[in-house]
Amino acid sequence: MEQSKTTPLMQFIPDKISIQDSGFQQLVLSLFPNIGMLDSGFVRNGFTVVTAPDKIVNGEIRDFKGVPGRFDGIIGGSPCQDFSGLNRNPGTLSQEMLDEYKRIVRECQPDWFLLENVTRVPDVEIEGYYVQRFNLSPTDLGFEQSRNRTFQFGTKDGRIIELPEPVKYNGKRERCVTASEGNKPDRRTFEEFCKLQGFTEVPELGSFTKSAKYQAIGNGVHLGVSYVIARYLKNAIFSRYPKTIFNTKVCACGCGRIVSGRKLSYNDACRKRVQLKREVTWNDNSKIVTV
Repeated sequence: MEQSKTTPLMQFIPDKISIQDSGFQQLVLSLFPNIGMLDSGFVRNGFTVVTAPDKIVNGEIRDFKGVPGRFDGIIGGSPCQDFSGLNRNPGTLSQEMLDEYKRIVRECQPDWFLLENVTRVPDVEIEGYYVQRFNLSPTDLGFEQSRNRTFQFGTKDGRIIELPEPVKYNGKRERCVTASEGNKPDRRTFEEFCKLQGFTEVPELGSFTKSAKYQAIGNGVHLGVSYVIARYLKNAIFSRYPKTIFNTKVCACGCGRIVSGRKLSYNDACRKRVQLKREVTWNDNSKIVTV
């Protein structure tokens, strides 16, 4: 079981990468860092990461004022509960926190930003930035947990991340971890829960209650996913011959993957999503809506 958490990741480290790691310097601001699971992928790839005030340590993001020109990039996973399909009583906090994320990007004016959230998150539109939206699940990287997440990568020059080819996962898929699992009678052990999020050892979380520990791990980005995202983002921003929205065609389904030739879709699943986008249905008010 330990091997399944470490081996898949090695498939996504490029043999040749178009940057020189020596002298690499990028200062990144992390918003909504929680316990730093997204941050860890960037730290392991050589980025210097500093964090903004976060609720988990009694901080208040609303009071944070961005300073232009100080940060090369901004990363973060804003609260997603209200955007989740599992939430039967959505509120407005997630949208408010997403707006705070966009405010700080506008104030800091970094070269790039990366937002992580659930698949129903609204598109991020910030003046002066071109945004690539794509999804990635741990199973795409050879891990057993199916946990699809949406990333939005914004740059001022239209650069895009060239995502790795997904791995065909043939093992047993584990159900998605959730922040609320710690309160459920059928919860997995905390060790199992952490391993499904990419940890090889159970992290020390100090005085956290049991449910708070599950919540902190469940709200984070799978460690393998955060590493791969940071690795390929690093390649994109330092490439001598970058792929951009102006010189590269991406899949019509919106997954963000690059297609070549006359292809419009990346694979069969993408073609089905494109077909669904073209279909219409009637909602309760008898108005046509696109799905």
